[in-house]
Amino acid sequence: MTSTTLNADPAELAKFSDLAHRWWDMEGEFRPLHQINPLRLDWINRLCPLAGQQVLDVGCGGGILSDAMARVGANVTGIDLATKALRVAQLHAIETQTPNVAYREISVETLAQQQPQSFDVVTCMEMLEHVPDPASVVRACAALVKPGGWVFFSTLNRSPKSFLLAVVGAEYVLGLLPRGTHEYAKMIRPSELASYSRESDLDLRHTRGMQYNPLSQRYWLNADTSVNYLFATQKTMIATP
Repeated sequence: MTSTTLNADPAELAKFSDLAHRWWDMEGEFRPLHQINPLRLDWINRLCPLAGQQVLDVGCGGGILSDAMARVGANVTGIDLATKALRVAQLHAIETQTPNVAYREISVETLAQQQPQSFDVVTCMEMLEHVPDPASVVRACAALVKPGGWVFFSTLNRSPKSFLLAVVGAEYVLGLLPRGTHEYAKMIRPSELASYSRESDLDLRHTRGMQYNPLSQRYWLNADTSVNYLFATQKTMIATP
């Protein structure tokens, strides 16, 4: 896959690279990711205990989820195309002596060609809404996971409520995220992600929504997928003769 065919938006990569030095600032631009990380880690770990598993974190950024999964016993590979963010992730792992985590600058599609069916678990969190072709990412994640393995996604619903809360509210009113973090047109309806998953032989097992109360500054998971939502999918097992 050449640089001209990479499933990545240069503007999106630049956006997160420019903020790379802030990834591990708990009060900085990525504070929401640090706040929701325990929720998503616990949800993943309850559905598929991570200890001893070979895990791939797609679009790992500065390594917030990768680091957390490694610390509960997973063997984690984090991949991203934002060079500066990856360097921050690598440096953080060295400084904090995080075990069993490695980072690579490679696209998920290229890695799928190199290492098909290599991972027990694949995570792709807060990333699909930032690429030109999210269906391609879903296909690659499905190719990378072993039959029976789990693939977890989280993204933003394309709905009026999501626009009001996640874009207008979070970016312009509350300042929880840098302005321009999300583009409404790139958000993905659950029905669309479910279709991408089915086409890639991923069976949808569980869905959860993520909510935020600006007064208490608390996040929690529930059944409302109208804004932020998470999918837990499982790769179809190969039938034995």
